[in-house]
Amino acid sequence: MLAFAALADPTRRRIVELLAQHELPAGEIAERFEVSAPAISQHLKVLRQAQLVSVRADAQRRIYGIDPSGFAELDQWLVRVKRFWPARLDALERQLRKRNK
Repeated sequence: MLAFAALADPTRRRIVELLAQHELPAGEIAERFEVSAPAISQHLKVLRQAQLVSVRADAQRRIYGIDPSGFAELDQWLVRVKRFWPARLDALERQLRKRNK
């Protein structure tokens, strides 16, 4: 899943956090980091490929925002994984109670 790989990087996570507040032009995103604009451009490319951010043209500017489709995929995965835990935790609790008796 590309989304997890994309979010593994702290700079990309911070970009997503910024865009979760509101859309931003690429230049304003770059200004908020102590790395070069081309480096931020590469981070944005990875986030676009993972469908976590979208881009639209506004004259000469590129405006970035959150892409809900990528996050929907993450949500679906989390739902599947969360289903696994209650039964496992219940089984663990039963085992621990048996040992304590």
